[in-house]
Amino acid sequence: MSIPANGRTTTRRTGLSLPPDLPLSEWRHLGQQIHVIADSSAWWLGDWLVFGQEHYPDRYRQALKQTSLDYQTLRNYAWVARKFEPGRRRGKLSFQHHAEVAAFPEPEQEEWLTRAEEGGWTRNALRRQIRMRRQSPEAAQEPGVVQVNVVAERRIRWERAAEIAGLGLMDWIIQMLDEAADDPVPHIPGRAADPPALGA
Repeated sequence: MSIPANGRTTTRRTGLSLPPDLPLSEWRHLGQQIHVIADSSAWWLGDWLVFGQEHYPDRYRQALKQTSLDYQTLRNYAWVARKFEPGRRRGKLSFQHHAEVAAFPEPEQEEWLTRAEEGGWTRNALRRQIRMRRQSPEAAQEPGVVQVNVVAERRIRWERAAEIAGLGLMDWIIQMLDEAADDPVPHIPGRAADPPALGA
């Protein structure tokens, strides 16, 4: 899997060069390809590590040192890869979705991954649903009703944004609210952002 270099878009180990007149459709497609490669690389590293553990136990740690990759991160990749043989991995979900449920028994893994797949949940949405189930099983299974009245112009804008994202309007609204809840720092127009903390 690679990003095609068409003479206008070029890839290097340290960067991606894009032409200034790149059409929006091509830019979106490129972003999807990059996402797939980035997500796939976690599985690839996990499978590579599992293979190394099984076939080269005496050289495994030496090989890891030669990659200059973080040992704990690699251990996590291998752990998730072991929990999900390739036939059980969901192509519509990210590696991180699988990592969220990797510690569960297999039937529970399947239940949560199916729910995430069918609901179009982000990784953070899956995490919240799991937390809700642990805190109150009844609350997680009984969705509440929220009604919002908006002017037609705003609804049209939302519907366009949902269509661009490839989602239904309600799924898009829920995703936007979930993302806002994950980063609930209020934005006050006209106020400069707080400076980053030292060492951040």
